[in-house]
Amino acid sequence: MRYDSDLIYRPPGEWRSYLLQCTIGCSHNKCTFCAMYKEKKFRLRPLEEILEDIDMALDYYGPAVERVFLMDGDAIVMPTKQLLKILEKLYHNFPKLQKVTTYAGPNSTLAKSVSELTELRQAGLTRAYLGVESGSDAVLAAIRKGCTASQMLQAGQNLVRAGMDLWAIVILGLTGQGGDWQEHVLSCANIINEMRPRHLSAMTFAPASGTPLGDDVLAGRFRVCTPEQILRECRLLVEYLNVDPLHFTSNHASNYLPLKGGLPEDREKFIRVIDQALAGEIGLRKTLNRGI
Repeated sequence: MRYDSDLIYRPPGEWRSYLLQCTIGCSHNKCTFCAMYKEKKFRLRPLEEILEDIDMALDYYGPAVERVFLMDGDAIVMPTKQLLKILEKLYHNFPKLQKVTTYAGPNSTLAKSVSELTELRQAGLTRAYLGVESGSDAVLAAIRKGCTASQMLQAGQNLVRAGMDLWAIVILGLTGQGGDWQEHVLSCANIINEMRPRHLSAMTFAPASGTPLGDDVLAGRFRVCTPEQILRECRLLVEYLNVDPLHFTSNHASNYLPLKGGLPEDREKFIRVIDQALAGEIGLRKTLNRGI
């Protein structure tokens, strides 16, 4: 398979997927916390190359591929007609294919109509991962997400309306020690409650070298939250989420305390475990070090 570099990113749950590169980099690529695509100039790969790669994957993996992830950072930005041709080729080459998934940016999602998104879902684009990060306009502006909370909500609702299996992602600790963390967390809960994804991952901010927010950490302009503060944020989030059912995970490498289960049924268990961790009865993971 052909990739533009050795730096390959995919959601943790896609570790068994065939990774098909459809775009180079991220169409937005301005988020202050993210280092994944900073050295890449965004562009679409030619459709002919992508279709050739799918034939190469058939030769390499055989016809039994069951999952495919469309990378890099925002394949949904591609023209709908091109995506439909990619999906058609994938399902033709791999008759056992069950899932095709992608990252989805809020603005690229909003650039498509609900009918277009529905057409993509019917063609086999089963899941979209949406980096919501926060439901707070102030936080979204600070991290240069490129959209407002209402636009982010609309993007998520459009994906759900189209029948996509939506996996939303929020980030704890984005306000730092001096910010209004309660407003951030409650806004996260509110936007997820309105968006109603099937899955939610709560990651923890870890400063990345070479990013604007990482530079702020090194300069002392941004103080990273303590483990105790992150646990309190997670507790508040779990307390106020009311999507039913919701597959909830907070077990990324960035998280101090791994949690995984379902809401609302595991709410009391999650809160109990967090309280035990706050009381020092459960050990925490070491912080994720990304070069700072």
